Amino acid sequence: MDLATPLQYVKGIGPARADMLAAKGLFTVSDLLYYAPFRYEDRTNIKAIAELAPGEKAVAMAQVCSAKLSGFRRRAPGVFEATFQDGSGASLLGRWFHGESYADSLVPGTRVALFGKVELERGSASRLMVQPEVEILPDEPGEHEALHTGRIIAVYEAAGRISTRVFRLLIDRILKEVSMPEDALPQSVRERVQLPGLADAIREVHTPSAGTDLRFLNEFRSPAQVRLIFDEFFWLECGLLVKKTHARLAPGITFNVTGRVREQIKRMLPFKPTAAQRRVMQEIADDMKRPHPMNRLLQGDVGSGKTIVAAQAAVIAIENDYQVAVLAPTEILAAQHHIYFKRLLGGAGYTVALLTGSSTAREKQQIKKLIADGLVHATIGTHALIQEDVNFARLGLAIVDEQHRFGVRQRLELMRKGTQPDVLVMTATPIPRTLALTIYGDLEVSTIDELPPGRRPVVTKHVHESAIEGVYSFVAQQIKAGRQAYVVYPVVEESETSAVKAAEKMHEHLSTKVFPALRVGLLHGKLSADEKELAMRAFKSGDIQILVTTTVIEVGVDVPNATVMVVEQAERFGLAQIHQLRGRVGRGAHQSYCILVTGKVNDIARERIRTLVESSDGFYISEMDMKLRGPGEFFGTKQAGIPGLRLADILRDSDVLEMARREAQRLIEKKDSTELRAAVRYIQEHWQRRYGFVQVG
Repeated sequence: MDLATPLQYVKGIGPARADMLAAKGLFTVSDLLYYAPFRYEDRTNIKAIAELAPGEKAVAMAQVCSAKLSGFRRRAPGVFEATFQDGSGASLLGRWFHGESYADSLVPGTRVALFGKVELERGSASRLMVQPEVEILPDEPGEHEALHTGRIIAVYEAAGRISTRVFRLLIDRILKEVSMPEDALPQSVRERVQLPGLADAIREVHTPSAGTDLRFLNEFRSPAQVRLIFDEFFWLECGLLVKKTHARLAPGITFNVTGRVREQIKRMLPFKPTAAQRRVMQEIADDMKRPHPMNRLLQGDVGSGKTIVAAQAAVIAIENDYQVAVLAPTEILAAQHHIYFKRLLGGAGYTVALLTGSSTAREKQQIKKLIADGLVHATIGTHALIQEDVNFARLGLAIVDEQHRFGVRQRLELMRKGTQPDVLVMTATPIPRTLALTIYGDLEVSTIDELPPGRRPVVTKHVHESAIEGVYSFVAQQIKAGRQAYVVYPVVEESETSAVKAAEKMHEHLSTKVFPALRVGLLHGKLSADEKELAMRAFKSGDIQILVTTTVIEVGVDVPNATVMVVEQAERFGLAQIHQLRGRVGRGAHQSYCILVTGKVNDIARERIRTLVESSDGFYISEMDMKLRGPGEFFGTKQAGIPGLRLADILRDSDVLEMARREAQRLIEKKDSTELRAAVRYIQEHWQRRYGFVQVG
């Protein structure tokens, strides 16, 4: 047995258990060695039952004397109770609510270890543990007994029917029989950061030494845990920096920014750019002029004008006889971008096409031929854009919008459509710095940190659905004052159809019952691109006063006269999406309002609503969103390409991440050093295995 041995060949595992472990991403002995406990328990306080005192937490090792299952009725919780004795002259009662699963295992004669808080049974002097943790012990005390009691023990997340006790047995066997992994962390780094050796750290994480501070262990701050957390971040950051260094040296397209390019951009711009937009555009233009591929992230708050900057980059590519591809995560956003880019680029004489999954077979065939023949200057699309049969004549610039909804793989597939095209990835969801360091460490970052002049902060109010009539009265007042309003039904993609039906029903209700004298329009994702464009034109011109819509208007819609955004069922969605929706108002000189209408809200939803009411800062909101949902949910781990971190947590361990990044930068700057060469070799051997499809260089 060595580190590369598949788990099914390890004694005590076999094919069935190997399948359960594989579902957890555990395939080899090495994987199991790095499978860290999620918490620890101090089981050093082992006492005879007669010595147990009320209020203390302790371990009792005893035998089941009697057991009964009672109170189970339809829809009513039942109780499983067992009496335990250990020869000390006293008995202990264990009680589990919803404890039917114990009925088959805790039968008279079974030896167990119980861990829990000791109480006195009401009305008697009998000792009681409610919901204690229980482990079945062998009939006779054996060599493994000390693994589970009498020490600080590791508690692992179960995998199928593989319990935490089985994990302790398996990992103990591996620790005794397998040579520890090579400690590849450079000696200078380890000494500077004062970290223990890798072998010691792995052993300590699984079997903490006597006297280890339990509080540090459960806060993931013991020296051993910090060493393994540091390792994960360090090698990830090194890999990203090596990748960035290689990308900077790769041959790419040298774009010329000529007088004609500048003239075309001036003709296209619908307004005077802000200082932040000009700065960011200069950064992008400087990148595009270099003979190496651009890899740049463009981020900024809603309404800061990222799309217009991307359109300027597109003009540079097109005027150099190259094509542009814009990849959007959903058909709704792709259609909206198509409308926006067509208005901007079409006005400058360029051809813009839309390619999505719902395009007809004939439309797809025609568009693909035009793209392959080089007759389309800019193509907007969804995943349909990266299918194998889509071939560009000369792809020079790939723009990926809402980057956090894509994985690294999709970005690479789009890049392969050209010969080292420049890449601009955009996000209207500002990314917390700690997460940006991890996800986008291989990209240069441009941030638009300024809103157009004259913008007033949007006033945000929370209203219960029972007070909706007051909301309608306020909307009517705003319309009477010459303004316009949105009524939005936010929707997650899986239930788009139901949201469309809700929007259609509400459109009928608002137009016939609530606002019969006003012009109420309807816009949703099921409409064709032409129908959407028609509806948006009518709203922008003022022919429609109230627009009932789904989240089709989440991105790229700019109607300065719209001053009210009513978001129905606001409790159902994340902070970032509602912040995006709110960004559709507040675009003119008049005071704007966002009204969040909710039904009953739970604690997390209440915190989200409170954050939105109190703040309009997108960066603060994204931090809160990630805290409430966690980085995996915030991005959708698989979609975002977040590397497979085993023990490290981006939120909890941000200080270690910063330290690891500093050390990685210091190492990469040591050009041609022995330590750097050894580190690069290690990354190349382990990068693909540890971090999936992200590759170095």
